[in-house]
Amino acid sequence: MSTERLYWLDAYLREWSAQVVDRRADGHEIALDRSAFYPEGGGQPADHGSINGVAVLDVQSDEDTDRVWHRLAAPLADDAVSCVLDWERRFDHMQQHHGQHLLSAAFEELCQARTTAFHLGADSTTIDLAIDSDALTPERLAAVEELTNSVIWADHPILARFVTPAELASIRLRKPPTVSGPVRVVSVADFDHSACGGTHPRSTGGVGMLHIRRTERRGTETRVEFICGGRAMRDLRWKNATLARLAADFSVAVDEIEAAFERLRTAEATARRSLEHATKRLLQVEAAELLAAADGGVVVQLWRDRELDAVRALAGNIAALGGVALFGLAGAKAQLVFASDGQQLHCGNLLREIVSAYGGRGGGAPTQAQGGIPSADDLPAALEQAAAQVRASV
Repeated sequence: MSTERLYWLDAYLREWSAQVVDRRADGHEIALDRSAFYPEGGGQPADHGSINGVAVLDVQSDEDTDRVWHRLAAPLADDAVSCVLDWERRFDHMQQHHGQHLLSAAFEELCQARTTAFHLGADSTTIDLAIDSDALTPERLAAVEELTNSVIWADHPILARFVTPAELASIRLRKPPTVSGPVRVVSVADFDHSACGGTHPRSTGGVGMLHIRRTERRGTETRVEFICGGRAMRDLRWKNATLARLAADFSVAVDEIEAAFERLRTAEATARRSLEHATKRLLQVEAAELLAAADGGVVVQLWRDRELDAVRALAGNIAALGGVALFGLAGAKAQLVFASDGQQLHCGNLLREIVSAYGGRGGGAPTQAQGGIPSADDLPAALEQAAAQVRASV
């Protein structure tokens, strides 16, 4: 026995009664004689809700038997059931789905860009277009968005019906149908005609509004992310709240935030350059102080709280002053950094010898080398061994 698909008759039906006609998966999946739960398909996710109080987790269509299967959170023994649709989820899906129909039609009309894929996600919806992303300028995207919303706000009736082959031949479909047998066509005035088995609002006004969020290059195609209806309203709400907080933080009006941000970015870049210059100078001073206090021009030092880049720069400064730097860093990894002028010793050769003795790896040039060993506990011994070899060679 096939399932009567009530969502085709009334996409706004929220509660109904039905009979269980089959079970599988130890009663966790049931087929009904009539159902308004939309099964996943055509890029639209499945409806959720409950059957006799048991949550419906997924809905799938078996095309061979023409049955709709409902996966439940727990087995259900009853044959006579009462069904309740998760209306908020359904209406959200209808807004996004029909918004996609209108957006795809607008892209075809204004950009001659055919839609090749559609995905309705939990947070946003995307379509893939057969057009290079460079062709979709901000001006063209704005025009497409405006055309789509003008059709939404005109509140055209949405006509969804099964048509005869003769009727189908007379309808200018946006793309050929992919199903065999009866074809269901969803039409909006003369703007769009699409073969579709999904759920839609009664009129385009039900979509509310559509907002294009962003585009992304996908090879030779372009992915367009958008939101409709309630999603667009919630997106506008949080963005407005964010702008209001930023304006308050900057003590400016909302329309002055961009200029305030540019000033902040310029100030930050200036401060960063000043800090880099000061840090470089401090490392030079520190190198001179360490070398002055070192035994025989060999600076041996172990740190636990410094950045590796700073340790390398400090080692290079000591080498530039004619000294030898043998540094250890017990950070996220146990690191060794050696530096010299390249005349007194070959840093790369020395470091490879030291780290290999402790199960590590590394190497480098005569003037500077870097490597790591498995345990930071071995860093003091490794540095002592390196220092002994350096002092013995000079």
